[in-house]
Amino acid sequence: MISRLFIAVSTLPGMKKLLWRGLYGYLAELGHADGWSFMNYGFAKAEGDGIPLAPTDETNRHWIQLYDHVVDSLDLAGKDVLEVGCGRGGGASFIKRYRRPKHIVGLDLSANAVALCRKTHSMDGLEFRVGDAEKLPFGDNSIDVVVNVESSHCYPSFATFIAEVRRVLRPGGHFFYADFRNIDSVPAWREDMRSSGLTLVRENDITTNVLLALDRDNERKETLIQSFVPKVFRPSFSDFAGMRGSAVYEGFRSGNLVYRSFVLRKVEQMDMQ
Repeated sequence: MISRLFIAVSTLPGMKKLLWRGLYGYLAELGHADGWSFMNYGFAKAEGDGIPLAPTDETNRHWIQLYDHVVDSLDLAGKDVLEVGCGRGGGASFIKRYRRPKHIVGLDLSANAVALCRKTHSMDGLEFRVGDAEKLPFGDNSIDVVVNVESSHCYPSFATFIAEVRRVLRPGGHFFYADFRNIDSVPAWREDMRSSGLTLVRENDITTNVLLALDRDNERKETLIQSFVPKVFRPSFSDFAGMRGSAVYEGFRSGNLVYRSFVLRKVEQMDMQ
């Protein structure tokens, strides 16, 4: 009931950004529980998961694999990377440690989340800042790669966000993106991408992979919820986390919700001639 009320209120003008910032701020206050550095639904393969990970990352395998899937098509070495909606910082940390960009900034609307990221993910070439996805605090043509994983559904205007992505990308730069939508809103979602001026390079439906990851991670997330979330909020957090039987889980299972990944590129002028 609480989760449905939250979703309903979050659709009101002026309320969506405020409520999501409050929720993520609260989640950050739970701290770095049990290595909990990710807030995505994950990515798994039926035939087995094979990317090599350090033992300390193994617990977060499916959440990491979503990031690995999203950024896999480009060598990030030497690049300036921006992750918008960095959450608890695990994705930005993974990209820095495994993909070796020159510099990566994790940006999040929640000051609490950014404070947690700074405390738990400290390394050269990785920083975290507070900032708004619809008003990116970066200059024009200043970033090589923008990454956005399972965050844009929280934004009041996806069209405004993707216009900002195009503005900050350097010519030839890439936007690596993954999120979910109701099946009925997919045409408008695609139209916002087409109208942004970015060129679509790749689109994949990964709903099956996400659903498999939700199944495999269900027990661990249940333990986290039972350990760190007050009892009155547990049903809402079960929905938020996509637990078996939740509205999100059943939406993916029925096909009413779809999860997709995209690669888009800011085409250079010479490429357009």
